[in-house]
This record gives sequence, structure tokens and C-alpha cells, in this order.
Amino acid sequence: MGISITEKAATHVRRLFDEHKVAATACLRVGIKGGGCSGFSYTLNIADAPAADDEVFTGHDVRIVCDPKSYLYLNGTEIDFKDELMGGGFVFNNPNAKDKCSCGASFSA
Repeated sequence: MGISITEKAATHVRRLFDEHKVAATACLRVGIKGGGCSGFSYTLNIADAPAADDEVFTGHDVRIVCDPKSYLYLNGTEIDFKDELMGGGFVFNNPNAKDKCSCGASFSA
């Protein structure tokens, strides 16, 4: 399955990459960490390049990387972007989440 990204989210990521003048090898690192209302929180960072053991995906000209442990929980996830006054930003449509907090920033598996 992998991790995918919508065109809207990819456009936002490419804009961020341009604004921060990142190298052509840069990629979007997605992962999880313990914490948040529901147990796990999503993380997004800019990485210079994939690590040797990363899962690597490409969607709409954005390279997405994920460490193996996070990938166990994120396989099948779609990253979207919502332009809203309240609660806007990146949204994770994660089929592995059994429950999530109301803001969508954390989940339980």
C-alpha cells in the first residue's frame, strides 16, 4: 500500500521546500511518536535525504520517507491538506487508527 499524498498536500509541501530553499534531494519525513491525546502523534519534517532503512514513496513530485517502526502504523495512510481557519493544516487519513482525537493530530492503534 505505502503512504500517499494528495495533490493539495503535495503543492503545499513543494511550496514549503521552495520557501526554505531545500536541496533537490530533500524529502518529507513522516513518522509517529508516543504522546498526544490518543497515544501516538504524527510527525512531519524535512529530511535532507532518506536514511538507509527508510521506506520511500513518491506522489505528485514529492518524495516521502518513513522509518520502519512508524511505517508499521502508517502503511496505507494518505496525507492531505485542509485550508481552514480553525483546524487547518496537514491531515492524516490513516486506516490503521482505531481511534483519534478530535483535532486529528493523534491516534491509537
